[in-house]
Amino acid sequence: QVQLVESGGGLVQAGDSLRLSCAASGRTFSSYHMGWFRQAPEKEREFVAAISWAGGSKYYADSVKGRFTISRDNAKNTVYLQMNSLKPEDTAVYACAAGYIRSSWFHDRVNEYDYWGQGTQVTVSS
Repeated sequence: QVQLVESGGGLVQAGDSLRLSCAASGRTFSSYHMGWFRQAPEKEREFVAAISWAGGSKYYADSVKGRFTISRDNAKNTVYLQMNSLKPEDTAVYACAAGYIRSSWFHDRVNEYDYWGQGTQVTVSS
């Protein structure tokens, strides 16, 4: 059982930066891989970034490579998503997710994650 709460969203202009945080509580945080997904109105939820339990492996969607950075601080039970050079197409609700550590991990698949936060709104004006 893990509870996830996102924060840090807001309204910004194109080219600006935001840092999202995902605070976790419940079972041992370091036992989970973590990911960020986003969903825009009338669109399917899509993968953004993921990080392994110890932070040694990071993965990004092609659309955010070079602009977004995922990190985690297990001592603080928190995962971050640093978003730079934001574009209007980044506008979406961003949710973090936790997945049990397994022998195989398809980091960009929704069904690989077991717990989800409610999301935080990011709006990039144009």
